[in-house]
Amino acid sequence: MKDTKIMIVEDEKIVALDIKDSLEHYGYSVPCMVSKGEEAIKMAEVHHPDLILMDIVLRGKMDGIETAKVIHDDLDIPIIYLTAYSDEKTLQRAKMTAPYGHILKPFEERELRTNIEIALHKSELEKARLFESKRCISSLLDNIGDAIITTDPKGNIRLINPLAQALTGYREEEALGMNIEKVFKVVSGDSRKCVSSPTDKVLKEGTFYGLADQTILISKNSANIPIDILGSPIHNKNDEVVGAVIVFYDIKERKDIEKAFMSYKSNGNSDYMMNH
Repeated sequence: MKDTKIMIVEDEKIVALDIKDSLEHYGYSVPCMVSKGEEAIKMAEVHHPDLILMDIVLRGKMDGIETAKVIHDDLDIPIIYLTAYSDEKTLQRAKMTAPYGHILKPFEERELRTNIEIALHKSELEKARLFESKRCISSLLDNIGDAIITTDPKGNIRLINPLAQALTGYREEEALGMNIEKVFKVVSGDSRKCVSSPTDKVLKEGTFYGLADQTILISKNSANIPIDILGSPIHNKNDEVVGAVIVFYDIKERKDIEKAFMSYKSNGNSDYMMNH
């Protein structure tokens, strides 16, 4: 428990200090106390607390609900509201941020501690389920027959599976964090001109198939690999586009077969093939 960090966001200093004393009495760590939403977002990014106690009425331009939404979407830190407001409109707004609890002021220490313990337990269970889910997805991506790269909205690589590493020539430890255009270098087979970022294409057009005619991947060791490519947006729980997934595969064998077939036809053997 001593390693559990709980951040307090409360506009009344005396109330905040009283809460801090209660939390420390029960063995929790309080890395900071803030009174404004903007400060809360910054401090949450710095301290990464395990839980945030959030007052709804705050100083500054953002109230607690607006602040909680940003923290929930960007940092996924569990939040318990502490508020004197229980009207239906406020409650409905608060529900939209998926809080882990809602305590009305004034409250007793026992009530506060019970809600905190329930919220922390729920958070741990959700993290465990998420970890198991990610492990299953990772296993699937490692064994799937296509090369896959995922990026953030700026095109920075967040995932690159083994087949994508083999085709591009970049190991995972090299590629993660790099812009996709530096790792996934593609040109048009006809003009040899560089093709624009697949992430940009996804953000502009949504799902797409193919970047150019006869798309060629130039690997790290300068190998020319003909590929087919599919791009699709990644959405968060609010249906906002937060990145792109790029799926591609080597079609050299198919190209070789097509080339051999065309060569065979050009040599006057088409009638033989049709009759046999």
